[in-house]
Amino acid sequence: LIELTEEPFDSPVAEALVEAMAAEVVLRYAAETAQLTERERTADEAAYRSEVRPETVARPQGAFLVAWSDGRPVGCGALRPLEGAPGVGEIKRMYTDPAVRGTGISRLVLARLEAVAAELGYTRLQLETGTRQPEAIALYASSGWAPIECYGYYRYAPTSRCFAKDLTS
Repeated sequence: LIELTEEPFDSPVAEALVEAMAAEVVLRYAAETAQLTERERTADEAAYRSEVRPETVARPQGAFLVAWSDGRPVGCGALRPLEGAPGVGEIKRMYTDPAVRGTGISRLVLARLEAVAAELGYTRLQLETGTRQPEAIALYASSGWAPIECYGYYRYAPTSRCFAKDLTS
């Protein structure tokens, strides 16, 4: 049985899940990161860390969800407002522990984030993922998300893929 709870983004459990996700992303994109200068790497890390702030992924603006299995945190995802786009929310920090991947946890987290977004009045959701995360791309495609042109910080990143989903009542 999987339980989903809303947790503060700066809680120890949230921080541990986000750090695990970040470590995996670093490994998956090591080849691209190796080509960056130290200054570019530092700027990338600063941009990544500033993307999500505790107050933007908490009600009434958003939410940070944690998936629990047998009392253990095994996944997460965040919803925040997309800056400069009224009525549009953005999904961030989707992660599932590799030991439980393929069991539907990320699908549950995504569906709950979509429901929370609708509750909060968002009419559209967007997200960014990357080419080295094929399971994420498959999840979004199979959950009714459509590819869109990349936006924001990732607009010109060759490994970025962006998706959107209009929320209907």
